[in-house]
Amino acid sequence: QFTEEKLGQAEKTELDAHFENLLARADSTKNWTEKIFRQTEVLLQPNPIDNTGARIEEFLYEKLDRKIPSRATNGELLGQYMLEAANEFGPGTPYGSTLVKVGESQRRLGGAEREFMQSTAINFLTPLRNFLEGDWRTISKERRLLENLRLDLDVCKARLKKAKTAEAKAAAIPDFQETRSRNYVLSASASALWSEEVDKADHELRVAQTEFDRQAELTRLLLEGISSTHVNHLRCLHEFVEAQATYYAQCHQYMQDLQKQLGSANGEVFPTAFVNTNPTPVPGGSSPSSAATLPVQPSPSPLDTGALSIKEVQPPATGTRKAKVLYDYDAADTSELSLLADELITVYTVPGMDPDWLVGERGNQKGKVPVTYLELLS
Repeated sequence: QFTEEKLGQAEKTELDAHFENLLARADSTKNWTEKIFRQTEVLLQPNPIDNTGARIEEFLYEKLDRKIPSRATNGELLGQYMLEAANEFGPGTPYGSTLVKVGESQRRLGGAEREFMQSTAINFLTPLRNFLEGDWRTISKERRLLENLRLDLDVCKARLKKAKTAEAKAAAIPDFQETRSRNYVLSASASALWSEEVDKADHELRVAQTEFDRQAELTRLLLEGISSTHVNHLRCLHEFVEAQATYYAQCHQYMQDLQKQLGSANGEVFPTAFVNTNPTPVPGGSSPSSAATLPVQPSPSPLDTGALSIKEVQPPATGTRKAKVLYDYDAADTSELSLLADELITVYTVPGMDPDWLVGERGNQKGKVPVTYLELLS
């Protein structure tokens, strides 16, 4: 029956449109759930080839139903190496003391990463895996059974159709001129046999139809359960986002603390170590804080100490230049000048002023402006 259907030589029982939609929705759910599951694993473990031994070990522990031992993350390992290097170079040296601070921060970052991985594995990956290995396997099994029953049903339909055709031919009135009496008896006997065959095929068809309908209803209920699966996965997705937000917030806080420690330890902050001194303009007029650089507060200048108000600064007779604003800047206080992308302003320097800042004028407005936000024109 299956071969004849593929060759287009047999009729096929078609499912109703609603059932077909349920099947298509279930297939789509399975396919995308599998892709999301695999890519989330890649997100948590970007280089699976480098951790093949660890993955095999985890697989064995899982099959043996034993707890997987805790394993240090790459960040924790980096922090450990930095601390060991600091002990080797001397924690009292500038390099050694900085290695200690950075190493401790890396260990904290690695710990936050491990907590995020564990939370995601429990609250997000596990429900997706349970669907793929549990619910979907059940649905696939029942679908295969339904397909087999559908083939049996179509075989019974074809057999009944064939028997009815043969019965009709056997019951046809023979030609009295050319047919002997002996053939009348054979024809009547054949008609009776085909009549019995029709009754038998009809009974088998009713049984096959009943089994097919029962299995179709069972499969339909399982497919309609996909809606509950979507609700469950939606809840898990919210938990994944919460875990990811907490993880990144912790990382941001740790890095801010590290910046403050390094700045206070050295007595100054080296802008070239953290800030791109020649940034590429960000499309759309967005602030460079959205780029990969870390914001660093400039060192205090005479303009910040209150010794001289920014309003009292007079432009020099020579040395003023025009500058084009690369992207928007919001003033942090009244001594600074807010900027809009693509506008032109007049800028000049003041003796003793931080080289990362200039004095900018726009009409009757005046204030400090960061150099990195400007393109100086001739």
